[in-house]
Amino acid sequence: MADCIFCKIANKEIPSTVVYEDDQVIAFKDLEPQAPVHVLVIPKKHVASIAALKSEDKELAGHILCEVIPKIAKEQGVTDSGFRVVANTGAEGGQTVNHLHFHLLGGRSMQWPPG
Repeated sequence: MADCIFCKIANKEIPSTVVYEDDQVIAFKDLEPQAPVHVLVIPKKHVASIAALKSEDKELAGHILCEVIPKIAKEQGVTDSGFRVVANTGAEGGQTVNHLHFHLLGGRSMQWPPG
């Protein structure tokens, strides 16, 4: 999408601090981190949210959740201590950018409710 900020980051039209990239996914440091480790993991393909995923996106979703996020967590040093993965969906779910993204947060104790 032409006006999507995450599509522009994925296409390298907007600079970011990339921590991981492959042909399907790019992950970069959040500009307003909520934890010592705060990485956004996004598909390069524009998908609006978890609610917009289709059956043909199963491989992509599995790649992100089963391969990419664990790899980044290990590289960022939070696998053993623990980390949180959040995907806000829709306005009431707190989604502010309409492009599927997963927040990988770690490096501090996570509280519930978040805060």
